[in-house]
Amino acid sequence: MNKIEQLRISGRLPSPKGVAVAVLEICRREDATLDEVAKIVQSDPALASRLLRLCNSARAGGRPVASIREAVLRLGMSTVRQVAMGFSLVDQYLDGTDSTFDHASFWSHSLLMAVACHALGGLTRIAAADELFACGLLAQIGSLVLATAHPAEYATIAADGRRGEALQALERERLGADHVEVTAAVLSDCGIPNALAEPVCHHERPEAAGFSPGSRPHQLAQLFFQARRMADLGRSAVAERNGHIAELMLLGGKIGLDAHALGEVFDQVIRDWQDWAELLKLPATPLPSFDAMANAPLPRPQPTASSGAPRKRVLLVEDEPTSRMLTEALLSHLLDCTVFTAENGRDALAVAVEVLPQIVITDWLMPVMDGLDFCRALRATDWGQSMYVIMLTGEETDEKLIQAFEAGVDDCVTKPVNMRALSARMRAAQHYTSLLEAWENDRAQLKQFAAELAVSNRRLEHAAMTDLLTGMPNRRAGMDALQRFWSASQRTGQPVAALMIDVDHFKSINDHYGHAIGDQVLQAVARAIQAAARKDDSVSRLGGEEFLLVCHDADPRAALLAAERLRRMVCALRITVANVEIQTSVSIGVANRENAMEEPDDLLRAADKALYAAKNAGRNRVCLSAGGKTRCAASNAA
Repeated sequence: MNKIEQLRISGRLPSPKGVAVAVLEICRREDATLDEVAKIVQSDPALASRLLRLCNSARAGGRPVASIREAVLRLGMSTVRQVAMGFSLVDQYLDGTDSTFDHASFWSHSLLMAVACHALGGLTRIAAADELFACGLLAQIGSLVLATAHPAEYATIAADGRRGEALQALERERLGADHVEVTAAVLSDCGIPNALAEPVCHHERPEAAGFSPGSRPHQLAQLFFQARRMADLGRSAVAERNGHIAELMLLGGKIGLDAHALGEVFDQVIRDWQDWAELLKLPATPLPSFDAMANAPLPRPQPTASSGAPRKRVLLVEDEPTSRMLTEALLSHLLDCTVFTAENGRDALAVAVEVLPQIVITDWLMPVMDGLDFCRALRATDWGQSMYVIMLTGEETDEKLIQAFEAGVDDCVTKPVNMRALSARMRAAQHYTSLLEAWENDRAQLKQFAAELAVSNRRLEHAAMTDLLTGMPNRRAGMDALQRFWSASQRTGQPVAALMIDVDHFKSINDHYGHAIGDQVLQAVARAIQAAARKDDSVSRLGGEEFLLVCHDADPRAALLAAERLRRMVCALRITVANVEIQTSVSIGVANRENAMEEPDDLLRAADKALYAAKNAGRNRVCLSAGGKTRCAASNAA
């Protein structure tokens, strides 16, 4: 018995209660009516008010819905069931018995994600916005279940700080199941369809899900991921907002939202979240507008252990042991830095290459290599140019200061070192390095965005030139190829031929077997055309059952032979679909560029005229247009 079944049997896997169970039971019946569902919902004032709010939040103008029956009718039985399940779990698990897991904060974050899913669903229309609301509300339920069932163990796991796959592996090792597996089980029990549940379960790392780019599951996983990031921003500390905003801007660009439009969506999400939180008695911290947060100055870093920021790497270069020991203690214990030491400039260069410190504090007068030469050596390297260098000096004359700053020093502290003065200088250095890190992070994100944009543009360009059904070039691509071949023929004098191909009696195939089988016939014919074409020829689907094959360096005789070979290949096809064998054929019109022709369209019209003649002559044959006349092959035998 796996861990999920153990949780279910022990009663620790969340399940709906009260009215939600009744709604679930009614919805399972084939003869269930909306009136029955509305009657049950009306018996629970809390659920009724929540459904009315959800229904009215999606309303675009018009009068607000006040009737429970009308709300159930608009939302649909499936959505009512899913939302009832979600709210039932919120009510049951709003207050936890353990002190290590903040249940109210969890549900506040989940509620914000639900509202964001609802808003993004309304924009993208990839799924019903109300169903997405329920998915967002339960997207992180697995963490709550594990924290409730194993409070002490899960507190240890949370304190470990792991994320993503590493967190899931630790949960499986310690608890026998990870939060994603538990979430999937709860979603299934709540009646969330697999088409939505699967993307929900992959929303933390959508690119690792294996969904085909552009597919509906891929788009849904990305939507849930973006909604999660909106919730992260809404519940984040002030110092963390800049990183969340930068990531949200990148994500917004993927669905066509610029910074202004994204801000409007986010601000509306926050307003809706605060209204929902008041209804559900959940905490919802007031937030500035998205624009205000995006344009706020970076918070000044506090060089203390409580800030939660990564420890700064500091290289201390000092030849006097007592001074080095005192300064190292200040940097390590009071300013929470990771300190590396060296006794002279030469040794310091070796350490700097290895650890790449963010801040360098160096004495001026040292044996082997003094502080000025060490600073000049640092600044001569690419990796040393961005380090913040503080010089310790016994003299502070104007001439000495000019000499130090010309060597690349950022700041100076007079010896003997005043620890308060050094602390003040270190705060400036840490602020500089934090700004540098933020800039480098933004630059990396911009590079990522540029790369993603380039990939997206290439995909769009390919999609614009590709027929979705057959995967071969579409009409636009075919016309571009015809223009290229025509221009090359004009320059070189080599012949060029156009073959217009039409699948015979295709309408009757659709009428008799259905469009799904008709599509498979078209795909089989397309493969045959591509197989018959030479490597440098151009093949494309013009639309419907018409295809175009453009052959370079093919005189009328070679073009006719190519067309006849293609006709025979299609005749030989045996297309079997659902135990039904379908045989088809094609009619082909052939034309070559002639001196009287002025543009590619003239060649296309000549080939089309020959195709028309082939169809009138009984189909399943090849006709040639030359000198304004058409001539069809005598035989149509396979």
